Order: sequence, then structure tokens, then C-alpha cells
Amino acid sequence: MKKIKEGLKDRLWLGVVIVGLFAGLIGGGIALGINNMVQHHEEVTSTKVPSGSNKSGGTKVNKNKADLNGEASQAYKSVQGAVVSVINKQKVQQSNGTLGIFGYGNNSANSNSDSSSDNKLETASEGSGVIYKKSGNSAYVVTNNHVVKGSNALQVILSNGKKVNADLVGADAATDLAVLKINAGNVKTVASFGNSNSIVPGQDVLAIGSPMGSEYANTVTKGIISAKNRTLKAGTDGTLTSVIQTDAAINSGNSGGPLINMAGQVIGINSMKLASDTQGSSVEGIGFAIPSNEVVTIINQLIKNGKISRPSLGISMVDLSNVTSDQQQSVLKLPTSVNKGVVIMDVNSGSVADTAGLKKYDVITKLGDAKITDAGSLKAALYKYKVGETAKITYYRDGQQHTATLHLTKSADTTTTDSQQDDN
Repeated sequence: MKKIKEGLKDRLWLGVVIVGLFAGLIGGGIALGINNMVQHHEEVTSTKVPSGSNKSGGTKVNKNKADLNGEASQAYKSVQGAVVSVINKQKVQQSNGTLGIFGYGNNSANSNSDSSSDNKLETASEGSGVIYKKSGNSAYVVTNNHVVKGSNALQVILSNGKKVNADLVGADAATDLAVLKINAGNVKTVASFGNSNSIVPGQDVLAIGSPMGSEYANTVTKGIISAKNRTLKAGTDGTLTSVIQTDAAINSGNSGGPLINMAGQVIGINSMKLASDTQGSSVEGIGFAIPSNEVVTIINQLIKNGKISRPSLGISMVDLSNVTSDQQQSVLKLPTSVNKGVVIMDVNSGSVADTAGLKKYDVITKLGDAKITDAGSLKAALYKYKVGETAKITYYRDGQQHTATLHLTKSADTTTTDSQQDDN
């Protein structure tokens, strides 16, 4: 009897536990369900688009708190009126015939008409420039040589949009500079040059011009001086030259435009942009400008003479690096320590080099204090001298080092050669 009672008691407690368990599960489920319902309601409420609308608007434009007369803005305003677009116009061939199935030809009605081509001027390229001088009825514009190269006619678009004709005063391929002359009647602003020797890396600068053409004339970009003196090959003859490097955006069409400091002075003429590296990767923020001190020297000579007179050696040459090691030893008989320089391939009769006693297969390694590594470095060293000055030249002949004095009496624009090698 006692065992029966205990069994009933155990069953009773088991039932209580089971009932409690079910009650907990049910209660938890209800609580969870209620919690989910509340959360869902809150989500719907927070994302639901409110009814009604604010028909009166209410948003307003606040007063501009930015400084509209900052240093960069003032610098741009001071020179903006002097910046122009330069239009290079060239002749194109146009046929008088009609376009047939197989190209141009005369139509049957005019089979006896003259089918010769007419020359028509069209825009070949566009660049930039800056007006730097006004004298009487004339104003002068400096730009890049490659902007005006090959032109049959030139036009300048002033900052006010007026288009005027321009004459080429002179151009210099070695420095990639050119000077144009226009009528000064509509010229109101003339830019001034600052001392490019006084600039420092990190200095703020502005580049102004017509990137991608006159449609975007007077575009201004801001950057800094990245390097004061960067040596690059410039011009059509690959002469080494010292340029200013900047990260101010310089694009196609900016060529010839000014690089200015925060005082509005022109410290360089924008000339080129590094487009890609040796791996073909995209490069941004690397542009170059011709220093203003170099610009002033060149444009003054172009105004005076219409050309630049530089000393000429009267030789044709090749880089020593293009000569095989075997030929350096067997033909040139160079010491193994000499592996850079230029090899004279021909000497013009009566030239500066001829007068100094230089001969074919002499290897030039030094001019003045400058080491010569290739043709570009020789030209860069030579162009630092003026016609009429003298210079010491170091060279090797039959394995022996020699020096000679060059009397730079000949200029590059009067000395010519028929040689196919690089000449100077």
C-alpha cells in the first residue's frame, strides 16, 4: 500500500514538471511572438513614408561663408585676362569631285571640269598662351613651339572670347618656346614674370589654360611645386633641359599656358605631362613647366632676332652606349673605365671641332665641367655657352685622354651637315 502511494506521488510530481515545462514553452513562445510583433511594428513605423507633404518647401540658400577673395582667387584674377587659346590652322586637301562608289571622281555633267584639289585651312590643334608684353599697337604672346609647329596660319582667342589673327615672331625647338604677335586693341591685361630660381618644393601654384581645347578656356587648376629642377629631354632634338615639376593638372591643350605663383606672377610655361611609366601604368599629378628665367632669356632673343643662335661644334655623333663592347675595344681602343660619352662620326670642314683638331672616332667625355654621357647631355652643356666664348673639351683618341680648346665662333643656325647621324 505504501509503495502504491509513493508511485502515485512520483507520478503527480512528474505531471507537475511536465505541465510546468509546457507552460514555460508556451509562455516563452507567446513572449517571443509578442516581442517579434512589437519589433516588426517598430520597423514598419520607422520605414513607412509619412503621409502629407510640405507644400511650402522651406529649404533656403544660406550666406556663403567661404572666402571669395582668397590668395588663389586673387592670383587667378590678376592674370586670367592675359591667358589665351592658340589655334593652329593647317592646309588640308579637298577634292572638287563628287564622292562615288570608289572614292572621289568627276560627275558626268562636269566630266571636263578641273578636278585639281583646293587648299583649305582647318584647325589642326589647339593650345594655350599668355600675353606678356604690350608695345604700341602690338601685344606679344608666349606659347610652346609644338603648339604652333607646322601651322599655315595662327589665331588667338582672347579671354573675352574675341578671336584675332596672330603672326609667328620666332620659335625655338630646343626649349619648346615660341612668340606670337597680335593686335593690342583688345588687350587689357599683361602678365609679369617672377623669378623661377626663388621657388621651393611645396609652394602653391596655379596652372591656367585651355585643356582639351578652347571649349574649356581659362580653366584653372591648383597644385604645388613638386621639384624645382627636374632634368628631362625636351624639344624635337632631345636636348636635356631643366624643368619645374608640379602636380597641378596639366592636360592636352594646357601647353603654352602659364604656371603662376600666389602673387599672380608667371614662374613657368606649361609644356608637358608624364602620361605613363615604363610599365604602361597610368600616371597622375606629374606635369612640367619651362622655368620663367629660361623663358625670358629665349623670348627676348626671339623678339630681337627671330631665332636663337647657339654654338655648334659642326660634328655628327652617336652615343657610345650604341657601340658594342667589342668595337669600343678594337676600333675606339677605349679603356674599360670609359663607358659613357659620344663618338664623333664626322667632322665638317672648317667647323669649330675641325679647328680644334677633333677627328672621326674621337670619344667626347667632358665639356667644360660637365660630364658627357650622351648626345643630349653634350647639347645641354654646349648650349650653356654663347657664340664667341671658349670651352675646354675632353676626349679619348686611340685609348689616350686629350683636351682641346673650342673657339665657339659658329652658330647652330649657320652650320649645316649632310650626315644622317645626330649633328651639332
